[in-house]
Amino acid sequence: MLIYWLMFWLPFLGAISPKRMINSQARFMFLLVCLIFTIFMGLRDMVGGDWTNYLPLFGYISTLNFAWAIELKDPGYALLNWIVAKAGGEIYSVNLVCAAIMMAGAFRFCRSLPNPWLALLVAVPYMLIVVGMGYTRQAVALGFAMFGLVSLGRGRIFSFIACIAVGALFHSSAVLLIPIAGLANSRQRIWTAMWVAAAFVFAYFVLLQPESDALWDNYVTQQMKSNGAIERVMMNVVAAIPLLYFRKRLVEEPQTRRLWVLISWLALACLPFVFFASTAVDRIALYLLPIQLFVFARLPNLTGNATARTVIVVGIVAYYAAVQYVWLNYAVERNYWVPYHFMPLD
Repeated sequence: MLIYWLMFWLPFLGAISPKRMINSQARFMFLLVCLIFTIFMGLRDMVGGDWTNYLPLFGYISTLNFAWAIELKDPGYALLNWIVAKAGGEIYSVNLVCAAIMMAGAFRFCRSLPNPWLALLVAVPYMLIVVGMGYTRQAVALGFAMFGLVSLGRGRIFSFIACIAVGALFHSSAVLLIPIAGLANSRQRIWTAMWVAAAFVFAYFVLLQPESDALWDNYVTQQMKSNGAIERVMMNVVAAIPLLYFRKRLVEEPQTRRLWVLISWLALACLPFVFFASTAVDRIALYLLPIQLFVFARLPNLTGNATARTVIVVGIVAYYAAVQYVWLNYAVERNYWVPYHFMPLD
């Protein structure tokens, strides 16, 4: 478990350190930590719940030609596997590239927030350890989604849709995020809604529709269940409530506020449905995880009192330390992650 706690305490040290570094130094240190996380995530060995699925898939794709490889489900991930295999690489290279994409998105997203180190700490227990080291394809889609959310918060709708479209090549469920662009936009709403709807329909039929029947059967008809889904959805709800209550104090820019208020309502909407289709809602709620980073990185700014800010930061750190401790020690599927194995040392 040492690696997991190192990943937690590195951003903790950044969050509590005196702000004496100039911006370029702070950016370099943050980048260095993200690179360390990329190595830990990408060069893991037999760590993560989906490892036994990805390893045989890599072996299968290595036997295909280019045309057959890109016809597989999630063609972006299939193409990455094919390129690595033909170059003589192994699954570790695939994981390293996927980890780099996710951490690049996390770097971009966290650096857009008032307290990047605190945001990164919030990401560690679930987004980086569980998703980043377990749901490789969806982790890449989430990385692109974080790039897109930064752009959408600044009114760059086309950039958001482009990011989501690329992410959907790795996990087709990312297509479901596209309508957010139309709903969160505050200018030229009719025109924007029309072309966002067109983009969604196109992406849906190209990427998601071919497997929609199988997904519905697995996640809804057969009522596939995910252990801990309720708790994970509740973590998004815990972040959504203060944002809705303090929306104007937490987010001054109207376009950004509109986006995150919408995401907050989506997080709340997941709660009743998780009791009926836990796996489906759990997988969709993964794309709402950035709300935790967004809110808790801003929450200390609610007060101008230094002591009160410190209390809030300590409370956030304690909350996520408890989340990580409970997950690593008591989660039903913890054995897929514990103990951690590092490929260069095994």
